[in-house]
Amino acid sequence: MASKISKIEYHLPSEIIYNDEIINGTEYNLKKFEKNVGILSRRVCSVDESALSLAISAVDKLFSKNALNPQSIDLIIFCTQSPDYLIPTNACLIHKEFNFRDDVGVFDYNLGCSGYTYGLMIAKAFINSGQANSVLLVTADHYTKYINPKDITNRLIFGDGASASLIEKSVEEKIFNFKMGTIGKGYDKLIIKNKVTDMFSNPEKVFEDKEYGKFNKYTDNNLYMDGPYIFNFTLNNVPGFTRDTLLMNDKQISDIDQFIFHQANSFLINSLRLSLGIEKNNFYNNITNTGNTVSSTIPIALKNYSKNILRNERILLNGFGVGMSMCAGIIELDHEL
Repeated sequence: MASKISKIEYHLPSEIIYNDEIINGTEYNLKKFEKNVGILSRRVCSVDESALSLAISAVDKLFSKNALNPQSIDLIIFCTQSPDYLIPTNACLIHKEFNFRDDVGVFDYNLGCSGYTYGLMIAKAFINSGQANSVLLVTADHYTKYINPKDITNRLIFGDGASASLIEKSVEEKIFNFKMGTIGKGYDKLIIKNKVTDMFSNPEKVFEDKEYGKFNKYTDNNLYMDGPYIFNFTLNNVPGFTRDTLLMNDKQISDIDQFIFHQANSFLINSLRLSLGIEKNNFYNNITNTGNTVSSTIPIALKNYSKNILRNERILLNGFGVGMSMCAGIIELDHEL
């Protein structure tokens, strides 16, 4: 048995927020941010939108634009850290929205920036073991709802979005070996510190603003990110992790046509590129008008990159982030997704 990525669609909220709206007259060095980080705008969910509603739109687009029948799907897996409910899963609610069969398996899994690559690995395992022929892989997050309004840096970095991918049985293998990794001791460097159990046991607790950096404030109910730690974690671990991924696939950097890494920010992506010695044309950057959409950055980038594919290409995908989690692998692609 073999597997492939057949199609990808994605959906972004309609509201566009530009950088100058976020800094709002403060002394924040926006020119330096835009030059280094490379983000000019992002899409953000309205009060009435959620990761689930974005995902429903992405799945609807996948089916309608590609004339796909929901009855053909054998498994739905949904990567999110922004569920509508603690119970039940978003995957169950996706199943409710479309004409899927009743014998379809569905589940959520909680991962951030490594979520899409983990999802490909999971989908491949189900297909190659003969338990499914067609898998719907969904990613969606709305981190902007977690960020303190006074946290300028994180508001500038993150955007919201969702993707829907069709992973199918194939004659030839197009999804190759994936490598996993975790540095769990860094769990508290990208976190919402208020535990879910505490939300129920002490719902009246008042959270005071904490400051980290001149322009960044948060409470324990907001997203907290230790930027310097994340940067050092990435540069210290991801290059070697990438080389190990190549090695387990018996490949070298020169064998890869394109590298698509998690689109965290341009400065970090370029630092990784330089560390690995990869040419700029072989290292994709697609963050300018979406920001960091967490689990959806890789499928959005892969979809956009595929528009220019004219032959069979070998692509290395690499996700890394919350946890601190890593997952990378190699695919082949010969068509627009």
